[in-house]
Amino acid sequence: MAMVNVNRNVTDQFYRYKMPRLIAKVEGSGNGIKTVISNMTDISKSLNRPPTYPTKFFGCELGAQTQFDFKNDRYIVNGSHDNAKLQDLLDGFIRKFVLCPECENPETTLKVKKNMIGQHCIACGYQGFIGMTHRLTQFILRNPPDMDPRATGDSKTKRKDRKEGKNAHHSEDVSEDFSGAMDDDDEEWSCDVSDDAVAERMKELTVGAKSLTLTNDLEKTQKDRLELFFNFVKNLKDEDKLTASDKVIFKEAERLDVIDKGPLVLAEVLLDENIIKELKKYRNHFLRFTMENHKAQKYLLGGLEQLCGNVHPDKLLPKVASILKTMYDEDLVEEEVFQEWGSKPSKKYVSKEISQQIRDKAAPFLKWLKEAEEDSSEDEDEEEDVKIDFSYKSGNKLEVENVVEDNEVNASEKAEDDIDIDDI
Repeated sequence: MAMVNVNRNVTDQFYRYKMPRLIAKVEGSGNGIKTVISNMTDISKSLNRPPTYPTKFFGCELGAQTQFDFKNDRYIVNGSHDNAKLQDLLDGFIRKFVLCPECENPETTLKVKKNMIGQHCIACGYQGFIGMTHRLTQFILRNPPDMDPRATGDSKTKRKDRKEGKNAHHSEDVSEDFSGAMDDDDEEWSCDVSDDAVAERMKELTVGAKSLTLTNDLEKTQKDRLELFFNFVKNLKDEDKLTASDKVIFKEAERLDVIDKGPLVLAEVLLDENIIKELKKYRNHFLRFTMENHKAQKYLLGGLEQLCGNVHPDKLLPKVASILKTMYDEDLVEEEVFQEWGSKPSKKYVSKEISQQIRDKAAPFLKWLKEAEEDSSEDEDEEEDVKIDFSYKSGNKLEVENVVEDNEVNASEKAEDDIDIDDI
Protein backbone atom coordinates (compact mmCIF):
# COMPACT_ATOMS: atom_id res chain seq x y z
CA MET A 1 0.00 0.00 0.00
CA ALA A 2 1.40 3.41 -1.01
CA MET A 3 2.15 5.60 2.00
CA VAL A 4 2.42 9.38 2.27
CA ASN A 5 3.44 11.77 5.04
CA VAL A 6 0.56 12.70 7.34
CA ASN A 7 1.67 16.31 6.97
CA ARG A 8 2.31 16.47 3.24
CA ASN A 9 3.98 19.89 3.59
CA VAL A 10 6.86 17.90 5.10
CA THR A 11 8.90 16.46 2.23
CA ASP A 12 11.36 14.50 4.38
CA GLN A 13 11.16 10.86 3.24
CA PHE A 14 12.18 9.75 6.74
CA TYR A 15 9.27 11.60 8.39
CA ARG A 16 7.95 9.08 10.92
CA TYR A 17 4.23 9.83 10.62
CA LYS A 18 2.78 8.04 7.61
CA MET A 19 -0.69 7.21 6.36
CA PRO A 20 -2.04 5.27 3.37
CA ARG A 21 -2.61 7.27 0.21
CA LEU A 22 -6.35 7.81 -0.19
CA ILE A 23 -8.11 5.41 -2.56
CA ALA A 24 -11.48 6.51 -3.95
CA LYS A 25 -13.77 4.57 -6.26
CA VAL A 26 -16.68 6.11 -8.15
CA GLU A 27 -19.78 3.93 -8.31
CA GLY A 28 -23.20 4.27 -9.94
CA SER A 29 -24.34 6.79 -12.51
CA GLY A 30 -26.68 9.74 -12.94
CA ASN A 31 -28.31 10.92 -9.73
CA GLY A 32 -27.11 7.79 -7.95
CA ILE A 33 -23.39 8.39 -8.54
CA LYS A 34 -21.24 8.25 -5.42
CA THR A 35 -17.61 8.01 -4.34
CA VAL A 36 -16.49 5.30 -1.91
CA ILE A 37 -13.28 5.86 0.09
CA SER A 38 -12.27 2.24 0.33
CA ASN A 39 -9.40 2.67 2.79
CA MET A 40 -10.87 5.32 5.07
CA THR A 41 -10.61 3.03 8.10
CA ASP A 42 -6.85 2.60 7.62
CA ILE A 43 -6.40 6.34 7.09
CA SER A 44 -8.37 7.19 10.22
CA LYS A 45 -6.26 4.81 12.30
CA SER A 46 -3.13 6.62 11.15
CA LEU A 47 -4.69 9.94 12.16
CA ASN A 48 -6.19 8.62 15.44
CA ARG A 49 -9.59 9.96 14.43
CA PRO A 50 -12.93 8.19 13.79
CA PRO A 51 -13.39 7.49 10.05
CA THR A 52 -16.66 9.43 10.15
CA TYR A 53 -14.79 12.71 10.81
CA PRO A 54 -12.77 13.01 7.57
CA THR A 55 -15.71 11.59 5.59
CA LYS A 56 -18.06 14.21 7.02
CA PHE A 57 -15.38 16.85 6.42
CA PHE A 58 -15.42 15.94 2.72
CA GLY A 59 -19.18 16.35 2.70
CA CYS A 60 -18.96 19.79 4.32
CA GLU A 61 -16.28 20.99 1.89
CA LEU A 62 -17.98 19.59 -1.22
CA GLY A 63 -21.55 20.39 -0.20
CA ALA A 64 -22.41 16.70 -0.59
CA GLN A 65 -24.25 14.17 1.54
CA THR A 66 -22.25 11.40 3.22
CA GLN A 67 -23.10 7.84 4.19
CA PHE A 68 -21.49 5.49 6.73
CA ASP A 69 -21.90 1.78 6.07
CA PHE A 70 -20.21 0.39 9.17
CA LYS A 71 -21.22 -3.19 8.50
CA ASN A 72 -19.37 -3.28 5.18
CA ASP A 73 -16.73 -0.72 6.20
CA ARG A 74 -17.72 1.73 3.45
CA TYR A 75 -17.52 5.51 3.77
CA ILE A 76 -19.32 7.30 0.98
CA VAL A 77 -19.54 10.85 -0.39
CA ASN A 78 -22.30 11.50 -2.89
CA GLY A 79 -21.17 12.64 -6.33
CA SER A 80 -18.09 11.91 -8.41
CA HIS A 81 -14.79 12.96 -6.83
CA ASP A 82 -11.27 11.93 -7.86
CA ASN A 83 -8.41 10.79 -5.61
CA ALA A 84 -6.36 13.98 -5.99
CA LYS A 85 -9.21 16.28 -4.96
CA LEU A 86 -10.07 14.19 -1.89
CA GLN A 87 -6.39 13.86 -0.92
CA ASP A 88 -6.06 17.66 -0.96
CA LEU A 89 -9.21 18.00 1.13
CA LEU A 90 -7.80 15.44 3.56
CA ASP A 91 -4.78 17.74 3.99
CA GLY A 92 -7.20 20.46 5.09
CA PHE A 93 -8.82 18.13 7.62
CA ILE A 94 -5.42 17.15 9.00
CA ARG A 95 -4.34 20.76 9.30
CA LYS A 96 -7.51 21.80 11.14
CA PHE A 97 -8.29 18.74 13.28
CA VAL A 98 -5.12 16.63 13.62
CA LEU A 99 -1.87 18.62 13.65
CA CYS A 100 -0.80 20.34 16.85
CA PRO A 101 -0.85 24.15 16.41
CA GLU A 102 2.36 24.40 18.43
CA CYS A 103 4.68 21.66 17.10
CA GLU A 104 2.67 20.55 14.03
CA ASN A 105 2.90 17.00 15.31
CA PRO A 106 -0.05 14.66 14.58
CA GLU A 107 0.12 12.97 18.00
CA THR A 108 -2.99 14.75 19.24
CA THR A 109 -6.26 13.69 20.84
CA LEU A 110 -9.65 15.40 20.87
CA LYS A 111 -12.11 15.65 23.73
CA VAL A 112 -15.55 17.26 23.78
CA LYS A 113 -16.28 19.37 26.86
CA LYS A 114 -18.95 22.03 27.43
CA ASN A 115 -19.77 22.40 23.74
CA MET A 116 -16.10 22.98 22.94
CA ILE A 117 -13.55 20.64 21.38
CA GLY A 118 -10.33 20.36 23.35
CA GLN A 119 -7.07 19.26 21.75
CA HIS A 120 -4.10 17.75 23.58
CA CYS A 121 -0.70 17.03 22.03
CA ILE A 122 1.11 14.07 23.52
CA ALA A 123 4.39 15.16 21.91
CA CYS A 124 4.79 18.72 23.22
CA GLY A 125 2.09 18.88 25.90
CA TYR A 126 0.01 21.57 24.18
CA GLN A 127 -3.59 21.91 25.41
CA GLY A 128 -6.16 24.19 23.85
CA PHE A 129 -9.46 24.39 22.03
CA ILE A 130 -10.13 23.97 18.34
CA GLY A 131 -11.82 26.99 16.76
CA MET A 132 -15.52 26.34 16.23
CA THR A 133 -15.44 27.75 12.71
CA HIS A 134 -15.97 24.69 10.57
CA ARG A 135 -19.30 22.92 10.22
CA LEU A 136 -17.61 19.63 11.10
CA THR A 137 -17.26 20.86 14.70
CA GLN A 138 -21.01 20.51 15.20
CA PHE A 139 -20.82 16.90 14.00
CA ILE A 140 -17.95 16.25 16.43
CA LEU A 141 -19.93 17.75 19.31
CA ARG A 142 -22.80 15.37 18.56
CA ASN A 143 -20.44 12.43 17.98
CA PRO A 144 -17.43 12.74 20.34
CA PRO A 145 -14.32 10.64 19.66
CA ASP A 146 -14.91 8.26 22.56
CA MET A 147 -18.40 7.33 21.33
CA ASP A 148 -19.04 4.24 19.25
CA PRO A 149 -19.28 5.59 15.67
CA ARG A 150 -22.15 3.22 14.97
CA ALA A 151 -24.26 5.33 17.30
CA THR A 152 -24.27 8.07 14.65
CA GLY A 153 -26.56 5.92 12.51
CA ASP A 154 -25.86 3.61 9.60
CA SER A 155 -27.24 4.27 6.15
CA LYS A 156 -27.89 0.55 5.69
CA THR A 157 -29.75 -0.02 8.95
CA LYS A 158 -33.43 0.36 9.61
CA ARG A 159 -34.92 3.45 11.20
CA LYS A 160 -36.02 1.30 14.12
CA ASP A 161 -32.46 0.14 14.79
CA ARG A 162 -31.14 3.68 14.73
CA LYS A 163 -33.87 4.81 17.08
CA GLU A 164 -33.17 1.96 19.47
CA GLY A 165 -29.45 2.66 19.39
CA LYS A 166 -30.10 6.33 20.08
CA ASN A 167 -32.40 5.51 22.98
CA ALA A 168 -29.90 3.04 24.41
CA HIS A 169 -27.14 5.62 24.23
CA HIS A 170 -29.41 8.23 25.81
CA SER A 171 -30.20 5.79 28.65
CA GLU A 172 -26.50 5.29 29.30
CA ASP A 173 -25.99 9.07 29.45
CA VAL A 174 -28.90 9.42 31.90
CA SER A 175 -27.49 6.61 34.06
CA GLU A 176 -24.07 8.25 34.14
CA ASP A 177 -25.56 11.65 35.00
CA PHE A 178 -27.74 10.13 37.73
CA SER A 179 -24.85 8.18 39.27
CA GLY A 180 -22.76 11.32 39.19
CA ALA A 181 -25.49 13.21 41.00
CA MET A 182 -25.64 10.47 43.63
CA ASP A 183 -21.88 10.66 44.14
CA ASP A 184 -22.14 14.41 44.73
CA ASP A 185 -25.16 14.10 47.05
CA ASP A 186 -23.20 15.26 50.05
CA GLU A 187 -22.41 18.60 48.40
CA GLU A 188 -24.63 21.61 48.99
CA TRP A 189 -26.86 22.47 46.04
CA SER A 190 -26.44 26.19 45.63
CA CYS A 191 -25.49 28.84 43.10
CA ASP A 192 -22.46 31.02 43.71
CA VAL A 193 -23.57 34.62 43.20
CA SER A 194 -20.28 36.28 44.11
CA ASP A 195 -18.86 38.91 41.74
CA ASP A 196 -16.03 36.57 40.67
CA ALA A 197 -18.42 33.71 39.93
CA VAL A 198 -20.74 35.94 37.92
CA ALA A 199 -17.79 37.33 35.96
CA GLU A 200 -16.60 33.80 35.22
CA ARG A 201 -20.03 32.77 33.94
CA MET A 202 -20.19 35.87 31.77
CA LYS A 203 -16.75 35.01 30.41
CA GLU A 204 -17.96 31.56 29.41
CA LEU A 205 -21.00 33.11 27.77
CA THR A 206 -18.75 35.51 25.86
CA VAL A 207 -16.69 32.57 24.57
CA GLY A 208 -19.87 30.90 23.33
CA ALA A 209 -21.04 34.06 21.59
CA LYS A 210 -17.62 34.47 20.04
CA SER A 211 -17.75 30.97 18.57
CA LEU A 212 -20.99 31.89 16.82
CA THR A 213 -19.29 34.94 15.30
CA LEU A 214 -16.39 32.81 14.10
CA THR A 215 -18.76 30.40 12.43
CA ASN A 216 -20.43 33.26 10.58
CA ASP A 217 -17.04 34.54 9.41
CA LEU A 218 -16.19 31.22 7.79
CA GLU A 219 -19.43 31.26 5.85
CA LYS A 220 -18.40 34.51 4.13
CA THR A 221 -16.76 34.65 0.69
CA GLN A 222 -12.99 34.39 0.44
CA LYS A 223 -12.81 38.05 -0.58
CA ASP A 224 -14.66 39.08 2.59
CA ARG A 225 -12.49 36.82 4.72
CA LEU A 226 -9.34 38.33 3.20
CA GLU A 227 -10.72 41.78 4.01
CA LEU A 228 -11.23 40.67 7.63
CA PHE A 229 -7.67 39.37 7.74
CA PHE A 230 -6.36 42.62 6.23
CA ASN A 231 -8.13 44.69 8.90
CA PHE A 232 -6.87 42.36 11.63
CA VAL A 233 -3.21 42.79 10.61
CA LYS A 234 -3.60 46.52 9.96
CA ASN A 235 -5.09 47.07 13.42
CA LEU A 236 -2.11 45.31 14.98
CA LYS A 237 0.20 47.57 13.00
CA ASP A 238 -1.73 50.74 13.89
CA GLU A 239 -1.64 49.76 17.57
CA ASP A 240 2.10 48.97 17.32
CA LYS A 241 1.53 45.35 18.33
CA LEU A 242 3.31 43.59 15.45
CA THR A 243 6.31 42.54 17.53
CA ALA A 244 6.10 38.81 18.30
CA SER A 245 2.61 38.73 16.77
CA ASP A 246 3.50 36.22 14.03
CA LYS A 247 1.75 33.34 15.79
CA VAL A 248 -1.41 35.35 16.45
CA ILE A 249 -1.56 36.51 12.83
CA PHE A 250 -1.10 32.99 11.50
CA LYS A 251 -3.86 31.64 13.77
CA GLU A 252 -6.23 34.33 12.51
CA ALA A 253 -5.42 33.39 8.90
CA GLU A 254 -5.98 29.74 9.79
CA ARG A 255 -9.30 30.62 11.42
CA LEU A 256 -10.43 32.45 8.30
CA ASP A 257 -8.99 29.74 6.03
CA VAL A 258 -6.80 32.18 4.04
CA ILE A 259 -3.34 30.79 4.80
CA ASP A 260 -2.18 30.47 1.18
CA LYS A 261 -3.07 34.08 0.34
CA GLY A 262 -1.93 35.41 3.72
CA PRO A 263 1.47 36.63 2.42
CA LEU A 264 -0.31 38.77 -0.20
CA VAL A 265 -2.07 40.63 2.62
CA LEU A 266 1.06 40.81 4.77
CA ALA A 267 3.01 42.30 1.86
CA GLU A 268 0.39 45.02 1.47
CA VAL A 269 0.31 45.91 5.17
CA LEU A 270 3.89 45.32 6.34
CA LEU A 271 6.05 46.27 3.36
CA ASP A 272 6.81 49.59 1.65
CA GLU A 273 9.81 51.20 -0.06
CA ASN A 274 12.04 49.87 2.76
CA ILE A 275 11.14 46.34 1.76
CA ILE A 276 14.58 44.77 2.23
CA LYS A 277 14.78 45.94 5.83
CA GLU A 278 11.17 44.98 6.50
CA LEU A 279 11.50 41.47 5.06
CA LYS A 280 14.21 40.83 7.62
CA LYS A 281 12.27 42.51 10.43
CA TYR A 282 9.08 40.53 9.76
CA ARG A 283 10.77 37.33 8.62
CA ASN A 284 8.94 35.16 11.16
CA HIS A 285 5.58 36.63 10.16
CA PHE A 286 6.10 35.60 6.53
CA LEU A 287 7.92 32.36 7.32
CA ARG A 288 4.95 30.89 9.20
CA PHE A 289 2.98 31.09 5.95
CA THR A 290 5.61 30.27 3.33
CA MET A 291 7.59 27.46 4.97
CA GLU A 292 7.19 24.45 2.64
CA ASN A 293 4.06 26.08 1.16
CA HIS A 294 4.68 26.83 -2.51
CA LYS A 295 1.30 28.47 -2.98
CA ALA A 296 2.00 30.95 -0.20
CA GLN A 297 5.45 31.62 -1.66
CA LYS A 298 3.91 32.44 -5.05
CA TYR A 299 1.46 34.85 -3.42
CA LEU A 300 4.38 36.56 -1.64
CA LEU A 301 6.02 37.10 -5.05
CA GLY A 302 2.67 38.41 -6.25
CA GLY A 303 2.72 40.93 -3.41
CA LEU A 304 6.20 41.97 -4.53
CA GLU A 305 4.92 42.55 -8.06
CA GLN A 306 2.16 44.83 -6.77
CA LEU A 307 4.59 46.84 -4.67
CA CYS A 308 7.14 47.19 -7.46
CA GLY A 309 4.67 47.74 -10.27
CA ASN A 310 1.82 49.73 -8.72
CA VAL A 311 2.81 51.21 -5.36
CA HIS A 312 6.51 52.17 -5.40
CA PRO A 313 7.70 51.55 -8.98
CA ASP A 314 10.37 54.28 -9.05
CA LYS A 315 12.04 53.15 -5.84
CA LEU A 316 11.53 49.38 -5.92
CA LEU A 317 11.78 48.39 -9.58
CA PRO A 318 15.57 48.98 -9.69
CA LYS A 319 15.95 46.85 -6.53
CA VAL A 320 14.04 43.76 -7.68
CA ALA A 321 17.12 41.51 -7.83
CA SER A 322 18.21 42.66 -4.35
CA ILE A 323 14.73 42.04 -2.95
CA LEU A 324 14.58 38.53 -4.41
CA LYS A 325 18.02 37.77 -3.01
CA THR A 326 16.79 38.85 0.44
CA MET A 327 13.78 36.55 0.15
CA TYR A 328 16.15 33.74 -0.81
CA ASP A 329 18.57 34.44 2.05
CA GLU A 330 15.73 34.58 4.58
CA ASP A 331 14.35 31.22 3.31
CA LEU A 332 11.01 32.81 2.41
CA VAL A 333 10.91 31.47 -1.16
CA GLU A 334 12.46 28.29 -2.54
CA GLU A 335 14.59 28.02 -5.68
CA GLU A 336 12.07 26.11 -7.78
CA VAL A 337 9.38 28.69 -7.03
CA PHE A 338 11.72 31.50 -8.10
CA GLN A 339 12.52 29.68 -11.34
CA GLU A 340 8.88 28.97 -12.12
CA TRP A 341 7.91 32.57 -11.36
CA GLY A 342 10.69 33.95 -13.55
CA SER A 343 9.91 31.72 -16.53
CA LYS A 344 7.11 33.93 -17.90
CA PRO A 345 5.29 37.18 -17.11
CA SER A 346 1.77 37.20 -15.72
CA LYS A 347 -1.03 39.76 -15.65
CA LYS A 348 -2.48 38.41 -12.41
CA TYR A 349 -1.18 41.26 -10.23
CA VAL A 350 0.06 43.94 -12.65
CA SER A 351 -0.09 44.51 -16.38
CA LYS A 352 1.81 42.02 -18.50
CA GLU A 353 4.21 44.75 -19.63
CA ILE A 354 5.12 45.71 -16.07
CA SER A 355 5.33 42.04 -15.12
CA GLN A 356 7.91 41.58 -17.86
CA GLN A 357 9.86 44.62 -16.65
CA ILE A 358 9.98 43.14 -13.15
CA ARG A 359 11.30 39.85 -14.50
CA ASP A 360 13.87 41.68 -16.63
CA LYS A 361 15.16 43.36 -13.47
CA ALA A 362 15.15 39.96 -11.75
CA ALA A 363 17.21 38.35 -14.55
CA PRO A 364 20.64 38.72 -12.84
CA PHE A 365 19.35 37.04 -9.69
CA LEU A 366 17.62 34.25 -11.63
CA LYS A 367 20.79 33.72 -13.66
CA TRP A 368 22.87 33.54 -10.50
CA LEU A 369 20.40 31.11 -8.97
CA LYS A 370 20.57 28.84 -11.99
CA GLU A 371 24.38 28.96 -12.19
CA ALA A 372 24.72 28.38 -8.46
CA GLU A 373 22.55 25.28 -8.78
CA GLU A 374 24.61 24.03 -11.70
CA ASP A 375 27.89 24.74 -9.90
CA SER A 376 26.77 22.75 -6.86
CA SER A 377 26.47 19.64 -9.00
CA GLU A 378 29.97 19.94 -10.48
CA ASP A 379 33.14 18.39 -9.10
CA GLU A 380 34.33 20.22 -5.98
CA ASP A 381 37.95 19.82 -7.11
CA GLU A 382 37.45 21.99 -10.20
CA GLU A 383 40.63 24.02 -10.86
CA GLU A 384 38.91 27.39 -11.09
CA ASP A 385 35.87 27.99 -8.89
CA VAL A 386 33.77 30.90 -10.12
CA LYS A 387 31.32 32.35 -7.63
CA ILE A 388 28.84 35.19 -7.79
CA ASP A 389 28.80 37.37 -4.72
CA PHE A 390 25.79 39.56 -3.94
CA SER A 391 26.37 42.62 -1.83
CA TYR A 392 24.30 45.68 -1.04
CA LYS A 393 26.09 48.95 -1.74
CA SER A 394 25.01 52.53 -1.26
CA GLY A 395 21.65 53.24 -2.82
CA ASN A 396 20.63 49.58 -2.41
CA LYS A 397 21.94 48.69 -5.87
CA LEU A 398 22.66 45.03 -6.33
CA GLU A 399 26.15 44.42 -7.65
CA VAL A 400 27.68 41.25 -9.02
CA GLU A 401 31.34 40.36 -8.98
CA ASN A 402 33.19 37.33 -10.27
CA VAL A 403 35.73 36.08 -7.78
CA VAL A 404 38.50 33.70 -8.85
CA GLU A 405 39.94 31.93 -5.83
CA ASP A 406 43.45 31.64 -7.33
CA ASN A 407 43.78 35.44 -7.64
CA GLU A 408 44.54 37.54 -4.57
CA VAL A 409 42.73 40.85 -5.02
CA ASN A 410 42.59 43.40 -2.23
CA ALA A 411 39.35 44.99 -1.08
CA SER A 412 39.91 48.31 -2.85
CA GLU A 413 40.57 46.61 -6.19
CA LYS A 414 37.38 44.56 -5.79
CA ALA A 415 35.32 47.68 -5.26
CA GLU A 416 36.71 49.21 -8.46
CA ASP A 417 35.91 46.07 -10.47
CA ASP A 418 32.26 45.80 -9.28
CA ILE A 419 29.69 45.64 -12.07
CA ASP A 420 26.44 47.50 -11.52
CA ILE A 421 23.47 45.45 -12.74
CA ASP A 422 21.63 48.60 -13.78
CA ASP A 423 24.48 49.36 -16.23
CA ILE A 424 24.36 45.91 -17.88
